[in-house]
Amino acid sequence: QVQLVESGGGLVQAGDSLRLSCTAKTNDFNGYGMAWFRQAPGQEREMVATASWIPNSFDYAYSVRGRFTISRDNAQKTVTLQMNSLKPEDTAVYYCAASWAGTVASMRGGNAIDAWGKGTQVTVSS
Repeated sequence: QVQLVESGGGLVQAGDSLRLSCTAKTNDFNGYGMAWFRQAPGQEREMVATASWIPNSFDYAYSVRGRFTISRDNAQKTVTLQMNSLKPEDTAVYYCAASWAGTVASMRGGNAIDAWGKGTQVTVSS
């Protein structure tokens, strides 16, 4: 079973950038699709970005396309989310997620996730 530990997050102003990182404790990182989800107060958890276990296959929520970039480093067993041009509506708890053999399609709905991180708070002030 993979374990996920997130880092990063915090309080920033609108227009600022922030970088989230997630380190996976597993010997089989290459076989996991990785993703970032977020949940704002009173709202359902939503997919932000996914990185398939298949190389160079990524997907983004429409609301973050062009501003956020997901990347993975299989050697370091990490996945990062670079967030630029942050908006107040990006405020949420962000969760790292792992899915065995996960593709961008299978992970989009959040139902095929095998492990979740504990979450990290991102707050964007206007």
